[in-house]
Amino acid sequence: MSLKYCRNYQDAEDVLQDSFLKAFDKINQYKNKGSFEGWLRRVVITTALQKYKDKTQLYLVKEEIDVKEEEVSLDESNIDIDVLLSLIQELPDRYRLVFNLYVLDNFSHKEIADLLNISEGTSKSNLSRAKKILKSKLEAYQLKLEKA
Repeated sequence: MSLKYCRNYQDAEDVLQDSFLKAFDKINQYKNKGSFEGWLRRVVITTALQKYKDKTQLYLVKEEIDVKEEEVSLDESNIDIDVLLSLIQELPDRYRLVFNLYVLDNFSHKEIADLLNISEGTSKSNLSRAKKILKSKLEAYQLKLEKA
């Protein structure tokens, strides 16, 4: 899970270790409401985002744009999950974080905005751009497969 929010395995391992330490330290905050897995997942995500914020400047585009959700329709039978995950990892940080939170972890735009200190409009805009970039990368990958 932590690899989704980190650029490499070493950073993901650091985040995972820090997350387990935080979870152990704050286990008394788990009130048996909801699943333990969900609580621990939240700890990992917030740890990864905090570590990322501490390590680098997060340059999120702050813009209020009316963004319409766009469906990405591709022949998914030719796309290996490892290839898809590596393409997601190649997204610019601001788009990758929003994409992962929204698509892979089912956070709402309001929750993402709160986590990343951005507006909901910026979250929607960054998600739309992430999808467009990913669609372009997937189409290029499929063309490459067809030519091979």
